[in-house]
Amino acid sequence: MTIDTDLATLRAGFMGNVSTPGDNDYDDARSLWNGMIDLRPRLIARCESAADVAAAVRFGIDSGLELAIRGGGHSFSGASCVENGLMIDLSRMNSVAVDPVAKTAVCGPGCTLADVDAATQEHGLAVPGGTVSHTGIAGLTLGGGFGWLTNGHGLTLDNLVGADVVLADGRLVRASAEENPDLFWAIRGGGGNFGVVTSFEYRLHEVGPMVNLGMFFWDLDHGGDMLRLVREIAPSLPRSAGSLVAALNAPPAPFVPEQHHFAPGYACMIAGFGSAEEHARLVAPLRDAGPLFEFVTPMPYVALQSMIDDSAPWGINAYEKALNVPDLTDDVISVITEMVPLKNSPMSIMPMFHLNGGYCDPGEDDTAFGGRRNPMYVVNVAAVAPTPDLLELDRAWVRQCYDALIPCARDTGVYVNFMAEYEEDRVRAAYGPAKHDRLARLKAAYDPGNVFHRNINIKPA
Repeated sequence: MTIDTDLATLRAGFMGNVSTPGDNDYDDARSLWNGMIDLRPRLIARCESAADVAAAVRFGIDSGLELAIRGGGHSFSGASCVENGLMIDLSRMNSVAVDPVAKTAVCGPGCTLADVDAATQEHGLAVPGGTVSHTGIAGLTLGGGFGWLTNGHGLTLDNLVGADVVLADGRLVRASAEENPDLFWAIRGGGGNFGVVTSFEYRLHEVGPMVNLGMFFWDLDHGGDMLRLVREIAPSLPRSAGSLVAALNAPPAPFVPEQHHFAPGYACMIAGFGSAEEHARLVAPLRDAGPLFEFVTPMPYVALQSMIDDSAPWGINAYEKALNVPDLTDDVISVITEMVPLKNSPMSIMPMFHLNGGYCDPGEDDTAFGGRRNPMYVVNVAAVAPTPDLLELDRAWVRQCYDALIPCARDTGVYVNFMAEYEEDRVRAAYGPAKHDRLARLKAAYDPGNVFHRNINIKPA
């Protein structure tokens, strides 16, 4: 039978719809956040249920089509699309069911952080997520997930209590501490290697609805002083606060004085989830250090979660590399302050995430997460540009920064969600030999044919 003949059978029992080149919704369905990715799948299965996902997986395998799984479509790598293969699109599976008494939420794999935050904040609850609200929860959770709440409550995957997974053979199984615990261990950090997650159940925490933010900005000449101050402040933040540091150009936002719009420099942001008085004490050292300008205000938690969305608009051209460093040592700061002025695009950015507090609570082997559970900074160097030519200039800048920082990155692991390119040696380094070998054995058990390989791939043992 031909694929076209089989396709009629697939469509007959499909709750969603199947698109092919030429259909009205085809180009919209294949579009991804990273505008540099322009792939044309042979088929796009826009699923509305776990049964749709299972049917699409079986159809793809039987037809010999390469599979790509699209949740939020937000990765730099573009792994969620595929040339001349089958794209399994989960974006319509975006329901959120909150149990405010149990403080849990069951979320579809097509949800964005904005979807989840909107539903959970109706009850003054939240799950740790990322810092851009149109990020999809699926890839974020399966690889890690950190943001404003990590200092208090750990990674997104640390708050996963269960998941439903379609395996490579089309079976739907439950993964939790009680059911298929080996699979549950693997999907918390092992990415999309083991199946297609069709629902995520999270533990929630009391957050908001109002929180406090302090944002302080320094020019390029004072970046080193600012980073040394952050080095002192960040480790001592209470769990009721989170921080984000970034080298970037000041946005043309209402809270930025007009004369500083687009100025290159460094921002330190501290979000407080306790009292306003506590937050004022936390930001006082930054205020006293003489920033170029500041923005200190209460705001809704959902506004905090979307505050930097404009730095990563849909369809932008993007490339990134990242590594972990144990601390903002003088050597790290020297590299950063030397490299930041060399970027070309005003949108390119170098965010630095301090992982501490709740991040360090789980044991090293409690999950498959590819990073050591010690205090550290994740330094992400991201080329973000409105044109492909400008992106190419900053792609070279990203690699130059990365190479210069490598000597500072000792045994800290690698954050797989920030790997825009598949590098087998870096994947093994991310997990370490023992954890990687365990993942490879589980890959052989759950996906021996490596059907799910358009990811930070772990090959079957």
